Parts: sequence; structure tokens; C-alpha cells
Amino acid sequence: MFIHLIVIGWLYVAVMMAVAEATNTTGTVLGAIFTFLLYGLAPVGLVVYLMGTPGRRRAMRQREAEAQEAARLAAAAAADAAAAAKNDSALPDQSSEAPADAVPPVRKEP
Repeated sequence: MFIHLIVIGWLYVAVMMAVAEATNTTGTVLGAIFTFLLYGLAPVGLVVYLMGTPGRRRAMRQREAEAQEAARLAAAAAADAAAAAKNDSALPDQSSEAPADAVPPVRKEP
């Protein structure tokens, strides 16, 4: 909350500097625009970006942790499904063993 007050105050000062530049007898509107950009927006943008770095890092770590947890759960579910398929004797040819045909292959008669 405190950083918001600093940003608002600094931008107010930069706007007042730009107004003073624009209304001065030797000032120009282009000079006022550059004053606002270089004394107002550029420093405030840099400070806000740098102050937001810990929050971005925290969010990135949280997303990575959630992705790792989801991958771990998916791997566990896949392992459980593979174990259940391997142990299920009701399903034919679902194990890693070679299938045994109940009906012999048909051959031509000699």
C-alpha cells in the first residue's frame, strides 16, 4: 500500500513539472511530454518493476510446485493403472506376456 502512495505522489510531481514546462514562456509542449516521460513514467515504471520482482518469483515458484504435484499425481495414477491392468486376469492379453491363442491357426490341407 505504501508503494502506491509513493507512485501517486511522484507522478503528481512529474505532471506538475510537465505543466510548468508547457506553460513557461520558453517551454514547449514537446518538452513537457519528454519531462513527464523521463522524470515521471520511466523511473516509476522501473521502481514498480523492481519492487514487483519478489511477487513474480513467488508466483513462478507456486506454479512450478503445482505443476510438479500434478505430474506426480499423474505418474502415480498411471502406475496404479498399469499395475491394475497387469494384475487383472479377467482381461485377455493385457499383461506383458505373449498371448496364447485358444484356437489354433487354420492351415491348408495337404
